[in-house]
Parts: sequence; C-alpha cells; structure tokens
Amino acid sequence: MATALESDLQEIFARAGATGFVHAKQVGVDDGPEVSLNADSPVVLASVFKILVATAFAEEVAAGRLDPVARATVTARYRIGGIGTAGFADDTTATLRDLALNMMSFSDNAATDVIYHRLGHERIAAVATELGLSGTALIGCCEDLFATVFEDLGIAEDDDPDATLANADAEAVWGLRALDPVRTSHSTPQEVTALLDAIWTDRAASPAACAMVRELMGKQIWPHRLSSGFDEDGITIAAKTGTLPSIRNEAGVVTYPDGASYAVAVFTRVHDLGQRRPRVDASIGKAARAAVDHLRS
Repeated sequence: MATALESDLQEIFARAGATGFVHAKQVGVDDGPEVSLNADSPVVLASVFKILVATAFAEEVAAGRLDPVARATVTARYRIGGIGTAGFADDTTATLRDLALNMMSFSDNAATDVIYHRLGHERIAAVATELGLSGTALIGCCEDLFATVFEDLGIAEDDDPDATLANADAEAVWGLRALDPVRTSHSTPQEVTALLDAIWTDRAASPAACAMVRELMGKQIWPHRLSSGFDEDGITIAAKTGTLPSIRNEAGVVTYPDGASYAVAVFTRVHDLGQRRPRVDASIGKAARAAVDHLRS
C-alpha cells in the first residue's frame, strides 16, 4: 500500500498528465530517511547523463591529465540543432572549460560531445562503475543518441531532423529506442541521487574535481523544473535537466541556509508527445519540494 507521501506524489504527476519517478535523501546521511516513488525503476537519463561527463572531465583536469584552457573547435559534425554551439551556423572555437560550462549551464549538446570524444566513452562510464552504480549505463554521447532516432525514423543524411521528427507518425516516435530505458542511456532515481551524494561528499572523484562539478551544476540557468519548487531566499539549487519527447527530468542538490543539502532526482514520462508541457515541468518542482519538506520534517 502506498504511503500518504507516495500518494501525494502520484497525484502531483497525475494532475500534470505524467508518471513520476522520484528519489530524495539528505546528502552525507547514509542511514537517514529517504523519499521513494518508483525509485528503483529504470529511467531514461536524457541530458542528466551530462553529470557523468562533467565528473570525468573535472577529474581529468584536477589530475593534470587535461588542460582546461586547451581549445577545441565545434565543427559541422556536432551541429545537430538546439541551443548553444549545437545550433551555431558556423564553426566556433572555445576552451574545454568554457564548453563544459555550456554543457552544464544550458545543456549544449555539441559542447558535450566535443568533451565526450576528448575523454572517451570508457573514462566517462567508469564514473558510474567505480561508484558501484550497476543500474546506470550509457549508450554514448548526444550524437550516438540522435543516431538511434534518425535510424529508427528513417531520417536520411540530407533530411531536416527537426522537421522529420515533428512530422513523424506518433506510433513511430513512441517506439524510439531513445525513449526506452532498456535500450538507451539509463539509470534509476536512487542511483542518480547516489551519484549526487558522492559528488557532494567528495567521493565521486578528487575533492577538487567534485568542487568543480558542484560549481558547474550551480550555474544551470533553467528555473522551470526543480527550482520552481524552492523560491525562498537563501535556498540554492545545483542541478541538471534532461529532455526528450515525452521525457522531462531534473536531478540536483537543494541546499538550505542552515547548511543541510538534499539530493533529489525527479524523472517523468508524459502521456503525450507535446513539446511544451509547463504543468509537467512544474510538477517536478512540486514533487521535489514535497520530498524535501518530508525529509526536513
């Protein structure tokens, strides 16, 4: 039987037309209370996987194996649409640390893939492996994910991917590998909060690297999901969103003025393919707030 809190969380998502998956815990408290709703279920990571990329990047920089001011060029290969360098019309060159900022502050896919290819898949996947996150796996970078979409929908090299996706048959979209947690980059809400807890307690990498990841995550600009549930002065949010058709996620750490921090992972699956679903975005903040209020009570 569902607890009162679980029922409340289910109702929050139901009113928004979505199914929710939630886990929350206080950072640094191993045996403390937790909030769970489908917390062990596999979920599509979407761009939440970039937390792993940022962690691997930060560790390579902190260890002196990667120069953060080395410059890289974002070429036509990486321009797959979207914001930031992913949507640029021309090649652009930036330092790796600035590309990492783009990746985490507003989810620049091209910047992510340049860093991903510089680090290599094995190095990034090792972050989860070394933390024992056996339910977390990556199929690759953004380029690899969109390659499965193009293949599944029969998008040719010369086709406009945005137009093709917008006009695709709904049944074909629902069948995309990118929307199936078994066949795409995935984790569970509980493992995502374990990753966040490890970053906030300097166990995911060296202390310097973890501090870098916390700083990058604190610069995220989106206010409409997790942050929408915490509007009081003095509360800070460091988080990463993830979005695909029918998928809206956010995972991060909420820190109160008294110093207590809470790792929260909220994943949703929407019941339709509409591109703009502000009620679902807001449900993420409402669910996160309900979870944190419960932990603080």
